[in-house]
Amino acid sequence: MAVNEILAALADENRRKILQKLKEGKISSGDLANALSMTPQALSYHLSKLKKANLIYETKHKNYIYYELDLSVLDETIMWINGLRGGHK
Repeated sequence: MAVNEILAALADENRRKILQKLKEGKISSGDLANALSMTPQALSYHLSKLKKANLIYETKHKNYIYYELDLSVLDETIMWINGLRGGHK
């Protein structure tokens, strides 16, 4: 797992907004861009960073691309962060 990529992806406010929107469920790229008032180019840039960090995945249906959350990588990141705490809760 690339903790650096995950933390870098989460560090950007726009990408956190995308993740919050995707928490509501699968959405097409066009609807996502409209919901977040982003240009398709800006959205594409942020989506590529989130995909590289394995925080989202895409599916294609006809002429549309849909995005969904894939937060399974966060478990390992949380364990790493908790390791910094030295076992304190």
